[in-house]
Amino acid sequence: MKHTQLIVLVALVSFFSCKNENKKDLKVDNAKPNFLFIAVDDLNNWISPIDNFSNVKTPNFERLAKAGVTFTNAHVQAPLCGPSRASLMTGLRPSTTGIYGMTPDNKIRRPGNPATKDITFLPEYFEQNGYHTMGIGKLFHIHAPDSVFNESGGRVKGFGPYPEKRFVWDGFGKGIKGTHGRTSTDWGAFPENDTLMPDHQSVNWVLERLHRKYEKPFFMGLGFLRVHVPLYVPQKWFDLYPLEEIQTPPYKSDDLNDIPPVGMQINVLPMMPSTEWAKESGEWKKIVQAYLACISYVDNELGRVLDALESSKYVDNTVIVLWSDHGYRLGEKGTFAKHALWETATKAPLLFAGPNLPKAKKIHAPVEMLSIYPTLLELSGLPAYKRNEGKSLVAMMQNDEGVNEAKAITTFGMNNHAIKVDGYRYIRYEDGKEEFYKHSEDPNEWHNEADNPKYKEQIKLMKKYLPKVNSKWDSESNYTFQRYFVEQKKRVNGQ
Repeated sequence: MKHTQLIVLVALVSFFSCKNENKKDLKVDNAKPNFLFIAVDDLNNWISPIDNFSNVKTPNFERLAKAGVTFTNAHVQAPLCGPSRASLMTGLRPSTTGIYGMTPDNKIRRPGNPATKDITFLPEYFEQNGYHTMGIGKLFHIHAPDSVFNESGGRVKGFGPYPEKRFVWDGFGKGIKGTHGRTSTDWGAFPENDTLMPDHQSVNWVLERLHRKYEKPFFMGLGFLRVHVPLYVPQKWFDLYPLEEIQTPPYKSDDLNDIPPVGMQINVLPMMPSTEWAKESGEWKKIVQAYLACISYVDNELGRVLDALESSKYVDNTVIVLWSDHGYRLGEKGTFAKHALWETATKAPLLFAGPNLPKAKKIHAPVEMLSIYPTLLELSGLPAYKRNEGKSLVAMMQNDEGVNEAKAITTFGMNNHAIKVDGYRYIRYEDGKEEFYKHSEDPNEWHNEADNPKYKEQIKLMKKYLPKVNSKWDSESNYTFQRYFVEQKKRVNGQ
């Protein structure tokens, strides 16, 4: 009997020891921060914490900025959604992967691409290190590769909802099939209320999950479709911006006279309205109004997420990162589009908030979206991923380390690059032609000073930052909206 009692006692001690051990392990896991990873499509720097353009109303972007760190001079690695998002999610530059155009989510990582064949995507790295991962909306180009998230909410197809009758800009004429694609560029008040918007449903999905109980720390991605065209949101968001109060961005009709030929070819965008057309037709202020209305709509949805987080048990242990895949031109440089190596196309919001980060801090040094992957890993306390080509921004956020040496590189097609060093932009195209701007004297980049001997040394210094690797186009990556990219891929790949 005593022997039996002893066995039972040992078993109980062993059981509770294991149980306590498991609790201890669980506690350690829960001590790791959770992550809210928020992408906003086509959002430029007009939000109030950065440019505050035309008295834009974005109280929730402001609220997030006050809770953390805002990078006012962050740049994407490609001024086009597909390659920009692929770069961020792989941690690799477009010049390394050859992903210069749109690539199906499931084709980013494949045996045919030596740079990405065994890459670990950002959400996967967290899953492999003990996180429960979730995602909804536009995070990669469409949504996400299969099985990247433990839980996927998917994505509503397209960028609707759409009214029965639409304008839909398609340039002058039909364009050339296979060369000039058709976009959803349109603007106006639709639908009747926010609940009919896909982004509203995505936020509902996130809100429900913010009030669940998790046995692991979580990584949750939310990809907003707005402010991508068509610029449709309910009327109440347009009402915030009376047309008579709308400002239009700086524009100079002869601005492009000193742009090299490749730069001009890249800027051929018949599938987008031209600024001259917008001026003559009286639509310019209406397009700007619609874009601002879309920003305020997204701001409101962001507020719903922040409210839910603040009322959840995860409020004190969650890191938020909010970013956009590129800027957007609203008449600058002659058009309404991203698609360029100029400032207004490459610059986009980047905000962080969470434990151990300063509050209401703004950093004006140029940084890269490529830094998001390594930054989140450092904030999580996980080991660095050696394949990352970006640098963590944690030291910069916490104590300004690296501010004076900061730079950002953007690539558009093979061997076309822009280098941003604080106060200067240098662009070099594949044929060696250049652009150079000193922003303290020319903030709108109206005067190309590449041939000015006064800047010879500065240009020489910036050339050193050009990528040493310029991979050929990935076979699965295409951009058929512009003749230049179709022809470049054929030429460099020998097709």
